[in-house]
Amino acid sequence: MVDEPNKPLRAEPRHSAPSWSMKEPVIVGSVLGADYARLGDEVADLTDAGVGRIQWDVMDRRFVPNMTFGPDVVAACRKYSRLPFEAHLMVQDPDPVIADFAAAGCETIIVHAETCAHLHRTLSTIRDLDAKAGVAVNPSTPLDFVRHVLDRIDQIVIMTVNPGFGGQKYIAAMEDKVAEMRALVDLSGSPVKIEVDGGISTTTARSAWYAGAELLVAGSAVLSHPRGKRTAVAELHAAMTRSAPAS
Repeated sequence: MVDEPNKPLRAEPRHSAPSWSMKEPVIVGSVLGADYARLGDEVADLTDAGVGRIQWDVMDRRFVPNMTFGPDVVAACRKYSRLPFEAHLMVQDPDPVIADFAAAGCETIIVHAETCAHLHRTLSTIRDLDAKAGVAVNPSTPLDFVRHVLDRIDQIVIMTVNPGFGGQKYIAAMEDKVAEMRALVDLSGSPVKIEVDGGISTTTARSAWYAGAELLVAGSAVLSHPRGKRTAVAELHAAMTRSAPAS
């Protein structure tokens, strides 16, 4: 869920350069907004472009307004990439479909904290399927719950847009939530990975990284780039290390 791929870098990030990691974040290629008539080829193109993972934005028209695809589509595309798949389940009741997406080839299953009545149980179910367990939080959802399920989580997704649509504007205020999660992870010594999803572009990628993200989901900025996906991914990496203009 991304937008504005070609705007110049904004002012310096609100958070200082990341001392917690010397590594640049992994770019996660979202297929939301891809050409669904040639989805396998789109997955292969994202792989060749240099993303580190493929994210499947699964929507049910209940938790979010749109509807996308089910596990059969994901399974059909598994052969087009060697990269890890992650299923971001933006669905009202994820429990009945978790096993289906794991069987379809998704190494990571992400559920929304807002949709799970028994989040600890749901995360445990994901791990019982030998998948990595992720939890996503909407912009308005506080992180109070996280410390109580930290031992069940492999990945947390901080939404920097409201879920349901691609091409939305990045909510910069969520960087404070990313930084809050970074501090909690570092203090606990947990191996939980922090992902940011929504509005990632050359304008926003570095700020999300500086706030504490290790995984950045990019959709529109990659899929809609006028010079192609490979150029888009290269520009995202370049934006991470380029000096910002003087204010």
